[in-house]
Formats: sequence, C-alpha cells, structure tokens
Amino acid sequence: METDCTRDGIPANGASPRGGGAAAPAPLPAGTRLLHIGPHKTGTTAVQGALFAARDALPEHGVVFPAHSRHPMEAALAACARPGMMGDTVPTERHWTRLVDQVKAAGPCTSVVSSEFFADAADETAIGRIVAQLGGERVHVVVTLRPLAKIMPSQWQQYVQNGLRMGYEDWLEHMLRRPPFEKPNPSFWHRHRHDRLVERWARVVGADRITVVVVDDRDRDGLMRTFEALLGLPGNLLRPVPDTANRSLTRAETEMLRNLNVEFRGNDLPDELYSRLVRNGAVMHMKNTCSTTPRDVKIVTPRWAVEAVAGIAAAMAERIASSGVRVLGDPALLSAVPEPYGEVSDKALIAPEVAARALYGALAAAAAAPVRATARTVQQTSSRELVRVLGHRCLKRLRRR
Repeated sequence: METDCTRDGIPANGASPRGGGAAAPAPLPAGTRLLHIGPHKTGTTAVQGALFAARDALPEHGVVFPAHSRHPMEAALAACARPGMMGDTVPTERHWTRLVDQVKAAGPCTSVVSSEFFADAADETAIGRIVAQLGGERVHVVVTLRPLAKIMPSQWQQYVQNGLRMGYEDWLEHMLRRPPFEKPNPSFWHRHRHDRLVERWARVVGADRITVVVVDDRDRDGLMRTFEALLGLPGNLLRPVPDTANRSLTRAETEMLRNLNVEFRGNDLPDELYSRLVRNGAVMHMKNTCSTTPRDVKIVTPRWAVEAVAGIAAAMAERIASSGVRVLGDPALLSAVPEPYGEVSDKALIAPEVAARALYGALAAAAAAPVRATARTVQQTSSRELVRVLGHRCLKRLRRR
C-alpha cells in the first residue's frame, strides 16, 4: 500500500534549510530515493540506527524507511553479488527483491535506503542495475566519508571479526607497500579509494545526483542534522541510538580474536560454527558487556603508515572536490592525522574479566546446540580431533534447528 505524501516537486515537509552556522543543504525533492552507500566505518551504523528508531514518525513528514531491520545487509550484498559474512546466511535475490518492493511501495514519498555494502558494487553495470531498480532518475546517492587514517585500524579489526589472521602491521604492509594492494582483503581499496568510489557512481547517476558528506568527529550530532536537512525532517528527530555491539575492539581484544582465528582455521572447523559461536557468541557478548576504559590500549597506526595514508587521502580529497559532486563539510578533514600515532605498543593484555565474558558468550551460544558425549573418553582422543568433532557436532545440531 502506498503512503500518502506531499505533492511531487515539493520538499517532503516543506522545510527550508536551517539557520545558524554553515548553511544546511536544501531538502531533496519529495519522492527522492536517497541511497546511502557508506562506505564502511563512516557513521553508517549511527545513521541506520537513528532512521530505524524514527521509522514510525517519518511518514508524517513524507519520508519512509523501507526495511524490516536497521540494516538491510543481505539485500545489499545480494544486489552487489557479494557473499555474506563468514558463516552467515547466504544472501539471495529474494532479499534484494523484497527491499526493492518496499521502496516501490513508498510511492510518491521520499524513501531512504542505507547500507555500506552498496560501496562494494563491482562496476558501473552492477551500479546501474541497483539504481534502475530503486527508481532510476529518482535516486540520489549520499556518500559519507571520514579520515582514511581513522578508517585503517577500524577496518582491520572488522576484518579480524570476519576471520582475518594477519596482524595489523603486516596488514598495513600489504595494503600500502605491496602492489597490487589486494591481499588479504581486495575489498579494502575498492571501498576506501573514495575518489574512485564517487567517480564510479557518478558515471551512472551523474555528479549532480551525488552528495558527499565529510563527517566531522568533533560535531557529534552533525551527521544526524545533515540527514534531517536532506530529508526535510524537523530538527532532532534523528537521534543516535546507543549500540555497544558496534563498538570497535581494543588492541588486546582484537589480538585475542586474531589468535583464535589462527586456531580455528588450523583445525578446519566449519564457517557456520565461527558465525554462531565466535562472532555472534564470544565477540558479541564481550562487546555488549565490556565497555572500553582509558586503560585499554588502542590500535595504533605506525608513523610510516600514517604519513602514507595522509598523502593518499589528500589526493583523494582533491579529486572529489573537483569532480562536480556536491560536498558538504570540509574536505581537508579527510587527510587529518589522528592521535595517537607512532610506535605500536606490545603491552596490550586482555583483562581476565573480558576473556571470561568472551568465553561465556561462546558457551551460551553453544548451549542452544548441546553436544552428546562420544563413545571414547577424552583421554583416548587427541585434542585436535576433539576440537574437530565438537565443531562438526555443533554444526549438525545448528542445521537441525
């Protein structure tokens, strides 16, 4: 069923740009399909959480958030022909078709779709299909960007949460010094060579239908206010939703998980088990119950890498500024160097209570699929075989459920 909205060509609620400080952007025309493509680690989770929390209030202002969850990840992955997270549900065309149908049902209303995985669209052919099915000329693409030097450590620990076994310094070496800079994560530069990302989408939708938002981390509410302005929403309707599950891991937490990944892969355990017991069990419970403290050692990027990244980011910002797309915010922020940086500490130790909660998270996830005892005793079985048998029996139970 289509939702009643204001007439075409008029901002969704007739709002005008807000006054005070830098001029707010004018609202997009009613009926626009605002497509927020990320990329990763640029405030996407905050935007998605705020939109989902406000979804019942949005139609009053001519805006629809057409998704059954905060983040339509499977739909975006299917649209980009990308696999899911390690061991998770395999995305199918059904996920994408369902989202497209929800967008169509918005009718003359403005609708907003947000997923950082749209940045993974391989080429103009894939982008063209996505844009055409979401509304063609009604689509307006929004790209949110943060300093590349801040993205590097955050993205590395996210890769570790998906099974990466490579240490941070080695990973930086591969990403910055070893052409063609595609191993072990070919997705990184496809997402985060931001000038090329903008250019790929501009070749399909046109530079006049792309808005780049430079996120200023000093302005905690700035991103919400920008989306409100673009959607023609009243001020403070979009509010950040606390999400401890989305916090980045500390250096010690990431190293603990990375070493677990080494053991996991070394014993040939199935990916589905990793998804259930590790990422959605141990890691999720640890992040939900353990807040970071000033004593925690952060993931620090060495000086040589920071300097290399700053140069790349400055070149990207210059190309984006001259591309003809609309840029909201200060492009100079994209090459900013965060603190701290310099020498990497080797004193990152996992706190006992953090390790205990991670272990409990895995046990709690496994409790839903208890494993029956084998005919042999533990003493009669090698530890390597025990781990393998346990993994496969847990997986068998999970599949039955």
